[in-house]
Amino acid sequence: MELRHLRYFCVAAEELNMTRAAARLHMSQPPLTRQINQLEEEIGTRLFERSPRGLTLTPAGQFFHEHTLQILEKVDTTVAGTRRIARSKRQLFGIGFVPSVFYGQLPLLVRGLRQKEDVELTLAELTTVEQIQALKAGRIDIGFGRLRIDDPDVEQEVLFEEPMMAALPNGHPLEGTTPTMAQLAEYPLILFPATPRPSMADTVLGMFRRRGLRVQVAQEANEMQTALGLVASDLGITLVPEQVRRLQRDGINYVYLAETHITIPILCSRRRGEPPSPIMREANAILEVLVENRRTGRYP
Repeated sequence: MELRHLRYFCVAAEELNMTRAAARLHMSQPPLTRQINQLEEEIGTRLFERSPRGLTLTPAGQFFHEHTLQILEKVDTTVAGTRRIARSKRQLFGIGFVPSVFYGQLPLLVRGLRQKEDVELTLAELTTVEQIQALKAGRIDIGFGRLRIDDPDVEQEVLFEEPMMAALPNGHPLEGTTPTMAQLAEYPLILFPATPRPSMADTVLGMFRRRGLRVQVAQEANEMQTALGLVASDLGITLVPEQVRRLQRDGINYVYLAETHITIPILCSRRRGEPPSPIMREANAILEVLVENRRTGRYP
């Protein structure tokens, strides 16, 4: 299957007439019909119903059309971005991050790098596991996550340890307290992300298990925002890094834990053994200042 097959299909799906579709594509009708037939054979199902009155999409064809449009839009955006970078002679620098680190100082790093005229930044929301894969594939240059992963091709640096907090629904019995982990274990727990694993969900479960505590998992969510929405709906509680308290959301209260030593790291991941580029050296310098600000209490 090639991109041209997808483009041919989309035009045919829009026109629902092979003659008009062929005219739009500046080709004759028989070759277009053969290409569509080959596409259907490769997929293994009919995408169009044929009748004397014209074409109609089958349910499978409707599904394929919706997703094909997304694929082609992504391809077009990628090509346009590639051409823009080539014209501007700017260096591409990719940053991967888990959402919870974006409520702290990471935006200051992004802002600092965006001021450099010769840099084109790309940001990708990725789990730590996905960041490792993206680093090895060259899709990003630096990642910020929470999970320690042993990989010979990637080095991880602990920037600092961050206290964990409990997110509680309004009116919860533990609101306004500093609960122990044993107290939290008495209430339904919401975990995130559900996939891919391992993830922060496993880290949180480990915090309870190491203390011999059993928990009732009420729900697993793929996104932190979804998990907090479930908390606000009084489906349970969840544990989040301290930075997340900056996210003011109706129906939720954040409380510190009695066990102040329960923390989670912010990890910076880079490709191992790769000489730092000028933009990487700039990013490292900005990071050093931001981390020092955090450690000395100048940035909570």
